[in-house]
Amino acid sequence: MNIWTQRLKAGLCALCLAAAFLTPALASSYTDVADDAWYASAVESMRTQGIMQGTGGGTFSPDLITDRATVVTVLWKIAGSPAAAGTGQIFSDVPTDRWYAQAVAWAYELGITTGTDKGEFRPADQITREQLAVFFYRYDLSLGHETASGILDLYVDADQVSSWAVDGMRHAIGAGIVEGSDYQLSPQATATRAELAVMLDRVLTPAAG
Repeated sequence: MNIWTQRLKAGLCALCLAAAFLTPALASSYTDVADDAWYASAVESMRTQGIMQGTGGGTFSPDLITDRATVVTVLWKIAGSPAAAGTGQIFSDVPTDRWYAQAVAWAYELGITTGTDKGEFRPADQITREQLAVFFYRYDLSLGHETASGILDLYVDADQVSSWAVDGMRHAIGAGIVEGSDYQLSPQATATRAELAVMLDRVLTPAAG
């Protein structure tokens, strides 16, 4: 190889490196998700992986409160969309032809959801942050994953976590899935689609170390 060939290859490598640094960040795929929004990268990640999609018309609706049907469905998707063993209707309010029916059946079989004492799943019910934490906790239990144990007492509103949600919230904190703001967990607050996308991204992104 002569000196000119070496220089040509070196120049091409330099150009490739320069182009890589000058390439702008990928723009959001949704008109209502700003490129610099705190949830933008998580939303795009969920879109490209086929876990969460938009709400129509090129929008994602990041501030829309998420519901139980959506949460169970995204957990089912990150698990690989497995088929449930049973094929019949489990809950009175989840007909087998609903878009979330397979996910609900799967979640029920694995103990991720148990429904209400009236035999209902209540798919359209808005979900709170502590309920979301419990879903993630049960999901990890169903897969045989080791659960985490975060310290609730670090947060000023720890006493607002319902007794049935304590283990779930400890796990979500310890695993880095749920993060508080200003030392508050806001366990009774409803969770938005943006928050759900970020939590899912944390679940799917291995911790560095």
